[in-house]
Amino acid sequence: MLNIGSVVLGVSDVARATTFWAAALGYVPREPGTDRWVVLVPARGPGVQVALGLSDVPLQEHPRVHLDLYARDAADRSAEVERLVALGAERVDWDLYPEDPDFVVLADTEGNRFCVIDASRS
Repeated sequence: MLNIGSVVLGVSDVARATTFWAAALGYVPREPGTDRWVVLVPARGPGVQVALGLSDVPLQEHPRVHLDLYARDAADRSAEVERLVALGAERVDWDLYPEDPDFVVLADTEGNRFCVIDASRS
């Protein structure tokens, strides 16, 4: 039986992406990384590993795969979006929002899209 070991994000600057995602998620490098690759793990307890690998593949405007980060409720989602923007994320002018979305689309320091979701509406 297989299980997911890591979610891998392609990045153009591993150090910059490491700084962002470590602060965003409260993660730490599993072992010393390189300028081409690092694996981040939760600082406390179990969780999904996030690997950051050097890539020169162009970004997708509407990526087929992305991260969903869950916030407790709308207030928590708003606070987390502001915290992530302060860390270097950017708001994405997303043209596919439904009416009354429960999520906000952001891009990390490398342009990778991810969502912050109000989990109380699920």
